[in-house]
Amino acid sequence: MPATLALLTSQLRPDANHKEDMVFLKDVFSERSLSYLMKIHEKLRQYERQSPTPVLHSASTLAEDVAEELQSGPMSAEEKELLHLLTSPHLQAVLSVHDTVAQKNFDPVLPPLPDDFEDELDEESVKIVRLVKNKEPLGATIRRDESTGAVIVARIMKGGAADRSGLVHVGDELREVNGSSVMHKRPDEISQLLSQSQGSITLKIIPAIREEDKLKESKVYMRALFDYTPLEDKATPCQEAGLPFKRGDILQVVSQDDQTWWQAKRVADCNLRAGLVPSKQFQESALNESKCRFVTCFLDSVSAGLRRSFRLSRKDRRGSSGEANVSDQNDTEFLTYEEVTRYQQKPNERPRLVVLIGSLGARINELKQKVIAENPHRYAVAVPHTTRPKKSHEKEGVEYHFVTKQVFDGDAQNNKFIEYGEYKENLYGTSIEAIRSVQAKNKMCLVDVQPEALKALRTAEFKPYVIFVKPRIPESRRRRSAATSPGGAEHGRITEEDLQEMRLSAQQTDQQYGHLVDRVLIKEDTASACAELRSILERLERETFWVPVSWAKA
Repeated sequence: MPATLALLTSQLRPDANHKEDMVFLKDVFSERSLSYLMKIHEKLRQYERQSPTPVLHSASTLAEDVAEELQSGPMSAEEKELLHLLTSPHLQAVLSVHDTVAQKNFDPVLPPLPDDFEDELDEESVKIVRLVKNKEPLGATIRRDESTGAVIVARIMKGGAADRSGLVHVGDELREVNGSSVMHKRPDEISQLLSQSQGSITLKIIPAIREEDKLKESKVYMRALFDYTPLEDKATPCQEAGLPFKRGDILQVVSQDDQTWWQAKRVADCNLRAGLVPSKQFQESALNESKCRFVTCFLDSVSAGLRRSFRLSRKDRRGSSGEANVSDQNDTEFLTYEEVTRYQQKPNERPRLVVLIGSLGARINELKQKVIAENPHRYAVAVPHTTRPKKSHEKEGVEYHFVTKQVFDGDAQNNKFIEYGEYKENLYGTSIEAIRSVQAKNKMCLVDVQPEALKALRTAEFKPYVIFVKPRIPESRRRRSAATSPGGAEHGRITEEDLQEMRLSAQQTDQQYGHLVDRVLIKEDTASACAELRSILERLERETFWVPVSWAKA
């Protein structure tokens, strides 16, 4: 073949009328890649002419016989080595594959079609579909048509056996499964029949009048803000087709055609088959219904409690009416999904804001200050404002911005603080401008705030990375000394009551604000926590992270 190419190239002669064509052909024939392809083709043709056949079809059995013979008597060193090789899992796997290929039984063996399959319906109206699946679900859900009673294919799961076959479509009417009629079976019985079928599965279906277009792979990614377990969800149309996920998982939503149930895959999951997840609209509706039931039950229980309580004063009874709590519940944010995209900080961009929140006992200010002190050229804090008098050793704009109470109140009313409060009759607060001032110097700003401030900070300008710091809390109920206290505390003794309060604080923070957290840092001691925080900060500058879509577009 290479010789043929060389001959063709030499036969090309310049032609005034077809000069460009000749030059093109010469370039094509001279391509090294084409020469390699021709060599490969020639080798394959030689292999095909030889018609090689396997020496034997039972190498695995022969290996077992040899191993058994070797073990029947004393063995030399070489025989022991041979026995070790023959009984190794890797060689046994290779021999098993050899036998499978030699016997040519690697194609699925399908049973013959029953003789009466085409008796009931015309050839043009019925379709016989044969699929081969392992222990995976079929990848399709069904529903009962309310008007006709027919069993209809409701969904085709992306990546499932049905989808890969390309033979089953949304809207098809299912008549039989492996020769068993489904006309009078309940949908749950049919789903069970489909899930229990292994290997070859034969379906008799009537194709839809208009076949639905195949699902198009979308580029929509969502961060789940809640946990979902399909086996505990009675509303799901098919529990085995559901996709379980945890809060914080990134989901690729491959289909939103169904307003109630989306099809999604977990990012970085090796399973290519999509699963059903509740849509944002459906989940919010379920949460709203659940909230209404909670408020109704809450008011009923409060009313009943008031009627049977004789210990409360009239003032206490008015305070326990629950009206404030009901108002809080009505303002509760629905936690479903947040659309996200990949983001990496660019060289000319301001560093992302790093926000530290902590539960009781975390001592995050100490952690923050230590990391900044180690590298003040890269990291800094937002200088807070205060109304207290300046001390002799303090400098304006270093420890604090010292302002009058009138100025502080005006800034607070104009929403210039991300948070502020009073301590010993003096006001303290961290302003938005103080954060911008740090970022303008191309330094990464570290702030520790109360979790309530997170919503104000989660903007495209700051692109905050939120770290939840909580101490390692032992389960033991015995008192512990300061040397073994959670988070490396250095003062006082930690009682079981203290530990319980820390646990409760961590749980409450996680329940209310965990969906806004990017990383949880368990603080064993100050040294290890500082090392982990430094690692996180370094990764923020060079790696890619999932952020809300609106941040990347800004």
